[in-house]
Amino acid sequence: MTAGGTRAARAAGTRSQLLAVARRLFAERGFAATSTEEVVLQAGVTRGALYYHFRDKQDLFRAVFAEVEEEVHERVNAVAMAEADPWAGLVAGCEAYLAASLDPAVQRIALVDGPSVLGWEAWQARSQHRFGLVAMGLTWAMTTGQLEDQPVAPLAHVLLGALHEGAMYIARAGDRAAAREEVAAVVARLLAGLKTP
Repeated sequence: MTAGGTRAARAAGTRSQLLAVARRLFAERGFAATSTEEVVLQAGVTRGALYYHFRDKQDLFRAVFAEVEEEVHERVNAVAMAEADPWAGLVAGCEAYLAASLDPAVQRIALVDGPSVLGWEAWQARSQHRFGLVAMGLTWAMTTGQLEDQPVAPLAHVLLGALHEGAMYIARAGDRAAAREEVAAVVARLLAGLKTP
C-alpha cells in the first residue's frame, strides 16, 4: 500500500471510529448531553482529527443521523421487497419501520433529536426516501388492483405521517414494546381499510 493509501485508510478508520462513538453517545445521552470532548476521548483521537472530518457537533450528528436513516431504509426496503405480493410488501414495510423504532439509536437520533437538531425541513428532506418507498408500494398495489386507483402523493403523505407519529409515540412510551404492538395494530387497521375488497 502506498503512503497516500495508508493515510486514506487511517483517515477512514478515524472517521468510522468517531461515528461509532458518537452514535453510541447520541443514542444513550442525546445530542444536547453529548460533548465533542467526550466523543474525542472515547474515540481515542485528537480534537484536530474530529474537526478534520466534521465542522462541528451538529455536522457529526448529521453524519450519524444519515447512517441511521440509511440502515432503516435498507431494512424496510429488504423486508418489503422480500414479499412477492404488493400489498403484503406494503404491510411488511410498514411493520418493519415500526419495528425499527424499537432500536434505541433510531429512537433518540432519528426520531427524537433529529427534527430539533437538523430543523424540521432538513429532517423531512433527509427522511424523503421513506416517501419514495411508501409511494412505490401504494402504486404497485394500485397496479395490481389491491388498492383503488387514487392520487398516490397525498395518500403516501398521510400514511407516512401516521407511521412517523406512530414511531414517535413508540420512542417516547414507557413500555416501548407494548406501544409498538398497539401502533402496529392501528396501522394494520388503517391499511385494511384502504385495501380493495
